[in-house]
Amino acid sequence: MKVLSDLPACHEEAAINSNLEHVLQLAAHLAVQMEKIAQQTDEAASFPHQEFSWLAEAGLLEITLPGESLDYEHKSTAHLLQLLKLIGKGNLSVGRIYEGHINALYLIHLFAKQHQKQRWYEALRQSKKIFGVWNTQAQDGVSIVKQPNGSYQLTGAKTFCSGAAWITRPIVPGVLIDEDGKQLGWQMCIVPMEKISQDAIDPSFWKPLGMKSSVSYKIRFEGVEIREDDLLGTPDDYHRQPHFSGGAIRFAAVQLGGAEAIFDATRHYLQELHRTEDPYQQMRLGEMAILIETGNLWLRQAGEQADRHDKETTTINYANMTRTAIEKICIETIRLAERCVGARGLLQPHPFSRLHADLTTYLRQPAPDAALAQVGQYVAQNNNPVHALWSTR
Repeated sequence: MKVLSDLPACHEEAAINSNLEHVLQLAAHLAVQMEKIAQQTDEAASFPHQEFSWLAEAGLLEITLPGESLDYEHKSTAHLLQLLKLIGKGNLSVGRIYEGHINALYLIHLFAKQHQKQRWYEALRQSKKIFGVWNTQAQDGVSIVKQPNGSYQLTGAKTFCSGAAWITRPIVPGVLIDEDGKQLGWQMCIVPMEKISQDAIDPSFWKPLGMKSSVSYKIRFEGVEIREDDLLGTPDDYHRQPHFSGGAIRFAAVQLGGAEAIFDATRHYLQELHRTEDPYQQMRLGEMAILIETGNLWLRQAGEQADRHDKETTTINYANMTRTAIEKICIETIRLAERCVGARGLLQPHPFSRLHADLTTYLRQPAPDAALAQVGQYVAQNNNPVHALWSTR
């Protein structure tokens, strides 16, 4: 999916747009295939091997690398969000792991040294390594301790490690500690998972309502030794803005894919029962269609805002608004779908119960109240007219 860089500018832009449409068509096709085996994948409650094999074969694992269709330098965030939405529509667990992979590649793009990029990009291109970001932890969190020989030793554990052992190159942030015991900040490192023993992986942690196949286990990193060249960026780069808060638009895109899947499943159920002529069902389907289209408009605007980077606070707060709006859209879509399908629609083999559980679980992203409060603080202190608050207008 390479773009020809030696074309004249107008032709190059046309080639890029054509490539992007091809990527989204391919993703839509894969989403249909994923949806067909989603129930089987959910029942297995194991890593979605088949789905990631399809993603690898389609070239979607490396789609954001230099020279690829969604190369971060192309500033095609709105198209990237549509890609994430489509994968989420096919299977939310796959979407969650895939979004973590895309997030990791973005952090590498932002903070890695050139020789590190070459090494990690090569691992992806040649061996189809899957990346991820495991930041969440409990009281026994990760520390990265410098050793006298210049290496670093990890202690502690991470929770909600989506993809678990099948993520071969996770970004694992932790407190960086020098040889004198001084804490230097929150440092990212990329851990080669072949250094993790099987007994360090705790699947008993993951007993969720939904998202079973995201296999978001607890993993201990006690005693793992890494090189200085495995450190990514400098201390506290992980929380650097607007990238940290701005990244919320990516998981919001996956969530909206789940809402689209619920809409499609609900409509199909009503069509099978010949209930689409009922005016109350029509009313609810109409409301759901409006909600989902509203979500798509949010994604498009959020993508444009992210690519502009004209003001950090604007980017952060627009991302916070987007994640809040899409959460509400998803919750209301679930409520309306429940009214449409009733108790009978919640029974298997109908897909609604699985989609309901997956989306409800995935919507529980961290700090939703703080994100909304930050938006309120921003607009309260900004004296611009409301129509001029956001540079995308």
